[in-house]
Amino acid sequence: MLKSAFYSVFFIYIFSIPIFGQEQISDIIIEADSTVISQQIDPLSPSKAAFYSAVLPGLGQAYNKKYWKIPIVYAALGTGMYFYVTNKEQLDRYQTAYKQRIAGYPDEFDGVDPNPYVSNEGLLRAQNIYKKNRDLSLFITIGIYALNIIEANVDAHLDDKAFNKNLSFKPALFINPVDNSTVAGVYIKYDF
Repeated sequence: MLKSAFYSVFFIYIFSIPIFGQEQISDIIIEADSTVISQQIDPLSPSKAAFYSAVLPGLGQAYNKKYWKIPIVYAALGTGMYFYVTNKEQLDRYQTAYKQRIAGYPDEFDGVDPNPYVSNEGLLRAQNIYKKNRDLSLFITIGIYALNIIEANVDAHLDDKAFNKNLSFKPALFINPVDNSTVAGVYIKYDF
């Protein structure tokens, strides 16, 4: 299970390198008060942020200069890994006890003081529960890793410099000509 998830992430990583490796820079000229200002905007900076975040979780957030998000990324990934390791240890514990009991050796759940007695069916049920929990924690951790990449990409797209300054959006009050009542609305303006 872990091996197939690793291969899936590896192939996605390998096939995404040519996409992220391209570099294009375009010029945007903004005219303000008869002064021409030229700014360079890198249209692939969201791809760089996603690539950096895929290589090392949190690096894309550092690239976007959102350093406060890095501890959140590592706390989420660390929590997922903690539950994965804990459930795997418990699964191994119950599997070892079941194998010892089947082979005729004493195990930690055979009822000798201070250990409680757990039946063979109980050992199998515990194995199933911990296996499901282990797999679920792995999928959640992979999902958090993917969300880390997506968040870095979206945050880079939402950079203030990437928005067009000619677009304005503001709430407004309008008068309805039919009954002379005031109506709330939105005023959207685009200057060419």
